[in-house]
Amino acid sequence: MLPGIKLFDLTNRAAVITGGSKGLGLAMAEAFASAGANVMLVSRHGHEASSAAQAVARDYGHKAVGFEADVTNPSHVEAMAAAAVEQFGAVDILVNSAGINIRGSIDALSLEQFQQVMEINVTGTWLCCRAMIPHLKKSGRGRIINLASALGLVGLSNRTPYCSSKGAIVQMTRALALELAAENVTANALCPGPFLTEINAPIANTDEGRKFIVGATALGRWARMEEIQGAALFLASDASSYTTGSMLTVDGGWTAR
Repeated sequence: MLPGIKLFDLTNRAAVITGGSKGLGLAMAEAFASAGANVMLVSRHGHEASSAAQAVARDYGHKAVGFEADVTNPSHVEAMAAAAVEQFGAVDILVNSAGINIRGSIDALSLEQFQQVMEINVTGTWLCCRAMIPHLKKSGRGRIINLASALGLVGLSNRTPYCSSKGAIVQMTRALALELAAENVTANALCPGPFLTEINAPIANTDEGRKFIVGATALGRWARMEEIQGAALFLASDASSYTTGSMLTVDGGWTAR
């Protein structure tokens, strides 16, 4: 039996984090590196991924590489998987953090906007899972961590694309958990509440942000970026070996109401 903190040790493990160059993706990459993991940070913007990876490697002393890929492009995703195996020899953890949010009432949004959110948030996650699962199976302790949202569990007006996409991630995660259990690969989702990410910056100081976002939480504040790290580390490590198909809310009590 592993005592205490060793349950969270990721030494000699490798993680691929999409959307890893900033925001929650970068915060999770830093958490994994601090626990001993090697990490690949994936972004559509290669220079951002490389710069973030250099900083992680410098700060935590473990291998960190950047990789440019569009998660909606199957050939990019396959290249990402191949590059991760080439860099690390094996991959143990996949975090699907790439995502967008387009706000607006349903009559003000275009079909193209709805499809864009679904393509990145849902199709991109599915493609990355499909590409990485063969390698996670070989690991013998594979972990899939999908980024859903509190808005995959509850609704909010003017968010039909985003709520729909994150609800889909919830169900995708449950299906994968059942499909992969026999291979010792777990699939779980984090459901963050109001973190002050780049996606949420436009509403940070609006009445909507104060009343319907922060005001909906029990703790009454925006989350700090590092507050995703403990939950992510739990799901990535041996501490969660009997946890699969779970939706772990990190939402300041939003969904408790």
